[in-house]
Amino acid sequence: MPQQERIGVIGIIVENPRASAEQVNALLSQYAGIIVGRMGVPYRAKALSIISLIIDGTTDEIGALCGKLGNVPGVTAKSVLAPQSRA
Repeated sequence: MPQQERIGVIGIIVENPRASAEQVNALLSQYAGIIVGRMGVPYRAKALSIISLIIDGTTDEIGALCGKLGNVPGVTAKSVLAPQSRA
């Protein structure tokens, strides 16, 4: 039985954007099929970048993306998923 797709958000904090940007962008490109929208904000005063993603995919896909992002040095990623539809 195929997994049901879920809608959610991934919040990403990049502590050293210059060192991690290439890896983060490569992962986001790899998972572009589940990314509905993206907003990135450089927080120059704190030398951080903050990215929010709206996602629509299976829990396996979302978990894989979030886990791979979290394995990049200096990157923290957390996901929140909407409750499953009962329809």
